[in-house]
Amino acid sequence: MSKIPVTAVFDIGKTNKKFFLFDQNLREAFNSYTRLDPIPDEDGFPSEPVLPLRDWMLETFHEALSSTEFEITRLNFSGHGASFVHTDFDGEPVAPLYDYLKPFPEELLEKFYTENGGKFTFCMDTSSPPLAMLNSGLQLYFLKYAKPEVYKKIHRSLHLPQYLSLIFTGQFVSDYCSIGCHTALWDFAKMDYHVWVKREGIEQLQAAILPGNTLLKTKSELGGIPCGIGVHDSSAALLPYLKRETEPFALLSTGTWAISINPFNKTPLTESELTQDCLQFLSSSGQPIKISRLFIGEEHKYQVEEMYAFWNLPLGTYKKLQFEECWYQKVSSQPTKRIRFHYIQPENFGIENGDSSDWGSFSEFKEAYYTFLHELTSIQAASIKLVLEGAPVNRIFVDGGFNANPIFLELLRKKLSGIKLIPSDFPNGSALGAAMLVNMNASA
Repeated sequence: MSKIPVTAVFDIGKTNKKFFLFDQNLREAFNSYTRLDPIPDEDGFPSEPVLPLRDWMLETFHEALSSTEFEITRLNFSGHGASFVHTDFDGEPVAPLYDYLKPFPEELLEKFYTENGGKFTFCMDTSSPPLAMLNSGLQLYFLKYAKPEVYKKIHRSLHLPQYLSLIFTGQFVSDYCSIGCHTALWDFAKMDYHVWVKREGIEQLQAAILPGNTLLKTKSELGGIPCGIGVHDSSAALLPYLKRETEPFALLSTGTWAISINPFNKTPLTESELTQDCLQFLSSSGQPIKISRLFIGEEHKYQVEEMYAFWNLPLGTYKKLQFEECWYQKVSSQPTKRIRFHYIQPENFGIENGDSSDWGSFSEFKEAYYTFLHELTSIQAASIKLVLEGAPVNRIFVDGGFNANPIFLELLRKKLSGIKLIPSDFPNGSALGAAMLVNMNASA
């Protein structure tokens, strides 16, 4: 019996680490996933468990190579942004993959902006809102001046997707998608690394930039298989739609972050948009794309855990709820905001934040949950509208975790009148996009 030719993809998020096999028609043939506990960095702050992740990936890949059912003919990777793996000459990590929520020393941050023309001038140049560690390029500035003993060990700093490729190919490379996702590394007007990257000597720590559909080969002990260079997950999620759709659209890619992407919006970034976490990414071919971001996954997790604790409910309770118009009518008639957001700042969108989340003021869990989603989707709608300004569309696809939440989807529909909201039929869009990249016409 002949084996089925497949493309393998590792899709590495902050929460779930997934492995997929796609057949020749790019239909999912197999998947598995794991979760790995964070590891404290040298300051005691949780960090991505890079070495356990590497061990899991290699073990999973070796198992797939020995499959009697599938033959791996391509391999690629998608991974979350705001990530740098700092390696020595041999590709071994010399520092933790610092979590983007790790505090950045305020004094050092102020020094950086002062040296680079002031905060908003710099942020406009790099299309990167001031996000401290979420501006992954600034992590290198942090290491250079706060941890010089670590910085001196670095041969290359690779964004996570390209580090994943390094594990399997042994080659150091960079790509546009990772460089262009709010890293504060790229000057969008000059379409080159920003002058600070060159002045600080950080450019020499960056590997050569290759096209997103470049094919390398895995190490001989890993089969010598054509292998991609990895891709930023939000950018990868866009690719299946760009291939299929002939009319303009936007994509809301949801998970830990909700990323609103309008690939047809080429308007210049404004200072007002920047303050609302609207920015530009680079596509896999190096072209600017307007996007906006909202930290809805973490906000949802926090608020739901608070509700479960108050009502003593089991995990997953909210997943049993369906949309009911009567509950929407009830919560939307409330005269004041009742939810105090923990991570998101509604004020950035001209929306009032609640004074406190007084769960005792709600009749039951369902009312509290509907109220939370009603207020959350108002903020989400405002975030989406940022990328529609100047380049309107009449269709928005929704993929990722919130795609499976009927209350979220229906409430969002009500706030985006005139726009068709379409739950995605690409349930694993970032993995599929990564698979597509290595099945295009690519250089060997």
